[in-house]
Amino acid sequence: MPSYTVTVATGSQWFAGTDDYVYLSLEGTAGCSERHLLDKPFYNDFERGAVDSYDVTVEEDLGEIQLIKIEKRKYWYRDDWYLKYITVKTPMGDYLEFPCYRWITDEKEIVLRDGRAKLPRDDKTQILKQHRRKELETRQKMYRWKEWHPGFPLSIDAHSHSELPRDIQFDNEKGIDFILNYSKAMENLYVNRFMHMFQSSWSDFADFERIFVRISNTISEYVMQHWKEDFMFGYQFLNGCNPVLIQRCTEIPKKLPVTMDMVECSLERNLTLEEEVKKGNIFIVDYELLDGVDANKTDPCTIQYLAAPIVLLYKNLENKIVPIAIQLGQKPGPDNPIFLPSDAAYDWLLAKIWVRSSDFHIHQTVTHLLRTHLVSEVFSIAMFRQLPAVHPLFKLLVPHVRFTIAINTKAREQLICECGLFDKANATGGGGHVQMVQKAMKDLTYSSLCFPEEIKAKGMDSKEDIPYYYYRDDGIKVWEAIKSFAEDVIHIYYESDEVVCEDVELQAFVKDIYVYGMRGVKASGFPKTIKTREKLAEYLTVIIFTTSAQHAAVNFGQYDWCSWIPNAPPTMRCPPPTEKGTVTIEQIVESLPDRGRSCWHLGAVWALSQFQDNELFLGMYPDEHFVEKPVKEAMAKFRKNLDEIVNTITERNKNKKLPYYYLSPDRIPNSVAV
Repeated sequence: MPSYTVTVATGSQWFAGTDDYVYLSLEGTAGCSERHLLDKPFYNDFERGAVDSYDVTVEEDLGEIQLIKIEKRKYWYRDDWYLKYITVKTPMGDYLEFPCYRWITDEKEIVLRDGRAKLPRDDKTQILKQHRRKELETRQKMYRWKEWHPGFPLSIDAHSHSELPRDIQFDNEKGIDFILNYSKAMENLYVNRFMHMFQSSWSDFADFERIFVRISNTISEYVMQHWKEDFMFGYQFLNGCNPVLIQRCTEIPKKLPVTMDMVECSLERNLTLEEEVKKGNIFIVDYELLDGVDANKTDPCTIQYLAAPIVLLYKNLENKIVPIAIQLGQKPGPDNPIFLPSDAAYDWLLAKIWVRSSDFHIHQTVTHLLRTHLVSEVFSIAMFRQLPAVHPLFKLLVPHVRFTIAINTKAREQLICECGLFDKANATGGGGHVQMVQKAMKDLTYSSLCFPEEIKAKGMDSKEDIPYYYYRDDGIKVWEAIKSFAEDVIHIYYESDEVVCEDVELQAFVKDIYVYGMRGVKASGFPKTIKTREKLAEYLTVIIFTTSAQHAAVNFGQYDWCSWIPNAPPTMRCPPPTEKGTVTIEQIVESLPDRGRSCWHLGAVWALSQFQDNELFLGMYPDEHFVEKPVKEAMAKFRKNLDEIVNTITERNKNKKLPYYYLSPDRIPNSVAV
């Protein structure tokens, strides 16, 4: 009688093994096997990290194996099992791989197809078509869209992490408990003694050093030493943790009535301001989005303030970007002066502090939350709803959505919810952050997520004109590496543009993102359909780049750039100055966050800047969803390209006091998971 050798691999996560009854049956083109008992209580098979083999004997040859059914029946208590993969050796000596990488919970059964990726057109038999359809129907019931706030991209329909499908939950929920992690961070940073001291001001700048952890030769220490200097202020617009706002100024806006007399002493080329603009030496950052946003009112004992400044910057003869004018409000007038480097030292310093605070708010809520976390969740949900596990694009994208829905759900549960941790220290807490996302949605366009296109649209693409924009330089390299990888995979499975058009699952995926993620807004520029391989490559690059590189660029530098509180105040406790010549050091310190808010801020930026345990970085794909040799060769080429980028960045950073490494591929996690 024919015999099949079945090998079963269990995950290595905590509690991945099972002691329940486990049954297996094979289904082939010529028939089905009986149900075989593989494990039962006290057999000690399917232990964590184990690989177990069994011989399955059948009455007659089953033909080509199409499906494997695994059933788990509960013995005593809930005992979830993480199944990595199954391999089958046929009587003819052929090996078939059946990837799973899923949890089998309660008394459930799952049906697996072999690991060869297939488009809908490739399935010829009714049984495979039915399996494909049933998988999506089941998933669409589990992954439901929900509106968290009006105007937001839709998110997952779950109130808490525990309500999520088991397959997308964190392995250890405690590991992503924000309250626990922030508290631990404050304890590790030795600042927990200050964490309840709200309304208690620091005495001076030196006093902030009492909660500043000095780590030798780090960016954070360099920031502490140089934060008052104009070059450091300007440098952060290029290579800080929010390097996405600066753009070349083509015309001085009427709402910023800067004159030549005001800035003449800052210009170094013997040109007028208008001439400097035409030469491309003037840059602008406008925080208009903050205008009209309500400041945090959750603590009646502390009035908090926001501003919507406009900053004019200049490329000097050393090619450094430095500020030359700051207006702290959007409407010009006598009570909204334009602050200049030639003003009194404290006037100019406080104006820059206000800009840094405004930049922090835009960074946290728009650059970070909306444009990486929430957008990545849209990609994740649409993928699970519309692409079955056998689809090549599911296999390509699933590593890049790992834990994204889980971290966002936990954030809505503890961090950015009403009375959440975000309210404790941030001036945009208490609802201001919601208003900001709603306003920022109009600028969330498809082209703005295409990295090279967005850089060019802001006039920041010339390496010759702007030589020290490492965010741009490294980002372009990583974008091109990802795009090349996406093109290689696409050409394996899509032999022509016509095949792209015919892929109904791909088109449903793209439509889901447009209709639910972007709320069907035509002005977003998100495609409703994709008709060419070239456009598909770009679309997949947007997804992978956003979920990996873009998030890394704006997330993991938070402690470096925001731990020195005066450089990134999460709130301001006095209103913006309305006249010059009155600012004192005491007024500046009173404006900055109190001891309690400073500590919660420090705990937050520390916790958010840490990699996950066992982090998987860009190009690392330990879960072998793909089994075909051409794809594995494409992955090897991708990793080689990424290694070359790492070497280039490492070489450039040698002996730099301010190294830029956030877009080095060995520091880019595959997905948004923190």
